[in-house]
Amino acid sequence: MSRRALGRLAMAGGAALAAPGLIRARADEPLNLRCSLDTAPSHLRNVSIADYLKKLEAASGGKIKTELFSSGQLFADLNIAKALIQGQVEMACPGLWTQTGFVPDADFCQLPILYGRTLDETDKAFDGSAGAKVNGEISKKLRARVLGKWLDLGYQSWYTTNRAIHTLADLKGLKIRSPGGAGITWRIRFVDAIPNTTAWPNVPLALSQGTFDGLVSTNMSCASAQLWEAGIKHAYEDRQFIGAYVPLVSDTFWNKLTPELQKTMSDLWEQNIAAYRASTAKGQVDGRKMMESHGVEFVAATPAETAAARKTMMPHQDAMAKEIKVSPEMVKLVMQDLGVSS
Repeated sequence: MSRRALGRLAMAGGAALAAPGLIRARADEPLNLRCSLDTAPSHLRNVSIADYLKKLEAASGGKIKTELFSSGQLFADLNIAKALIQGQVEMACPGLWTQTGFVPDADFCQLPILYGRTLDETDKAFDGSAGAKVNGEISKKLRARVLGKWLDLGYQSWYTTNRAIHTLADLKGLKIRSPGGAGITWRIRFVDAIPNTTAWPNVPLALSQGTFDGLVSTNMSCASAQLWEAGIKHAYEDRQFIGAYVPLVSDTFWNKLTPELQKTMSDLWEQNIAAYRASTAKGQVDGRKMMESHGVEFVAATPAETAAARKTMMPHQDAMAKEIKVSPEMVKLVMQDLGVSS
């Protein structure tokens, strides 16, 4: 055998011996998890997710390496479903209202029966049979794993630039930015306002340019984006609905995990979600204080006023559900979770 042939044989043998080592090295490399959010780092959704990711790295023993992208650096929530389906990102925690194009039943929180309800009342549906049905639909349509209970964003209110709002009637004729979802659009039209949909990262500029007169959002979100600098001067707190963020992990990433790591991710979320919900609830109170310190004037609807408004909306609930494609089954489940007869 020639020296050249012997050399090739030796090299092949060396490579064969080295292969197991290479395989072990690659197996020992951590799995990268990128999480995309479109709110600012100071937003309590971001703060909560950042805390979770930090704890996940530690709990996984370094087997999962995480990276959080804020302010829509990767994707806006309105575009995150496609990114999850295509495996372009491993984790997200989008607002349910941004996913109604894929899962119409996710818009159930807009139903009139939930208008003006407390956090505890709404969580009965979020954590109950209504939420479970939505989770199943999301998992199937977005090819993603729902980690556990949703993260309450908090009460949604109206925020305006030049017109003070004292009742829902004062919204007539205003152009109002919706965060997305047919249900919010329905309610904006119900109060004779004009809906506008603008991705959250573009809201401050659009507000300052007069693209719309106000928006539906939360104290915390508006404060984190410093929207008083973009022209917000007034707020009307009617607790029209409670938004929720749903923690999602793409199936592509989830299926790479061992059963032990899958359990670690789910258990860790369950162990922390109560604290995260408490933090966001406090954040809404703190957000109002911050906005007031910058001159934003607040008017809060009384329980009697929200109950009266809910009463005017309820005769339209079935027609509204049909319009926004929330199934009759979902309407029934929400009513059952609240313990309310139809």
